[in-house]
Amino acid sequence: MPSLLTRTCRPLWMCCFAAVLPVLNSAKGDDWPQFLGPHRIGVSAESGLLREFPGDGPRVLWKSPLGVGMSSCAVVGEAVVTMYQDEANQYVACLNARNGELIWETSVAPAYKNAMGNGPRATPTIAGESVFAYTGEGVLVALSLKTGTVDWSQSIQTLAGGKSEQYGNASSPLVLEKVVVVQFDGADNAVVACDRATGKLAWQAGAGTAGYSSPVLMELDGRPQVVAFCGQQLVALSPNDGKKYWSYAYRTDYDCNTATPVQVGSNRVLITSGENHGTTLLEITGLGDTTQVSTVWESTGKNSALRAEWQTPVLIDGYLYGLDNLGSAGPITNLVCVRLEDGQQMWNERRFGKCNFTMADGRFYFTTMKGELIIGEATPKGFTESSRSSLLGMTRQAPAIANGRLFVRDDEAVYCVDLRSR
Repeated sequence: MPSLLTRTCRPLWMCCFAAVLPVLNSAKGDDWPQFLGPHRIGVSAESGLLREFPGDGPRVLWKSPLGVGMSSCAVVGEAVVTMYQDEANQYVACLNARNGELIWETSVAPAYKNAMGNGPRATPTIAGESVFAYTGEGVLVALSLKTGTVDWSQSIQTLAGGKSEQYGNASSPLVLEKVVVVQFDGADNAVVACDRATGKLAWQAGAGTAGYSSPVLMELDGRPQVVAFCGQQLVALSPNDGKKYWSYAYRTDYDCNTATPVQVGSNRVLITSGENHGTTLLEITGLGDTTQVSTVWESTGKNSALRAEWQTPVLIDGYLYGLDNLGSAGPITNLVCVRLEDGQQMWNERRFGKCNFTMADGRFYFTTMKGELIIGEATPKGFTESSRSSLLGMTRQAPAIANGRLFVRDDEAVYCVDLRSR
């Protein structure tokens, strides 16, 4: 691996850096510090947002050139962090949220190339004064949020053995009090935790392939646990030592379990996959060796109510809103509403299109693979679209929403759109 390189934009040292420093130690409710937001559920606490775009389209506050990559944005205060690559290297980059100017960028690994798209896949996580990022081939790195200086860098393949995922490592780091957790096709495991301060191996667990999902911390039946949707199973582990609490087999074609698990109430977990698989709601009861995993309902196969390909569905007031993909990575994607109680599909907005979304202020903000931004409202009775506007290039990322602004990127730039209602 080439030596790590940090480039700091000197002209911004005085004009931008002072604006970032005061917010490093305290994340606010309207920050978006990691993949899928503060709680990894795809919902923002923002309010007072636009119900529709102005007549002349979205108000773009700034557009900052970047490069190839599938990472979304993490936002804390005035710091926007994402990943990208050029012909030589993968980078973690920090931009000023007010004007898009580069504060720093750091090379963390060689460029990553893959038939399904080049560049890093995972979204960085901002935690305290640190940024944790995960490259396409599986290098986990910790950097200073202030300067971009690398605190530690660890090859997960060297730690765990095994090999990189077929389509690249897409696990966005889960940062806990003492460890950072990612998924990887290890020799004997699929989940790896590194010490948060040093990067040294803390524990490894699970079995089978890693899949393309990101782990999440849940409290189920009164016990905190890391829940990871791996390529062949859902597994729950102790955050302290990786001890397995329970698992549930869930084999999807090509090991493409990609959506993040969704916690439902105090002891239920919902999982969903594309590739013609479907959705299952599980109930977890008991502690220790007496833990029981039972199926509340499942909707699988070609007639499933929901087969989320790579988009994590959102749960609102007992109803699940998600994107149902028909066929094996097929081109047809429907927007659907599913009643959580029994898995009944309430409505189906057919051929809505491949996209991703974030929910905020009672509305859904979509980014389509065609590069459109869409605003719409969804209830159990139906969906109403209020705005649709072409803005960026092809993207798969769900937007990050923070401080009245929407942040999204494609393979050429990061865009910041004003969502404040006037």
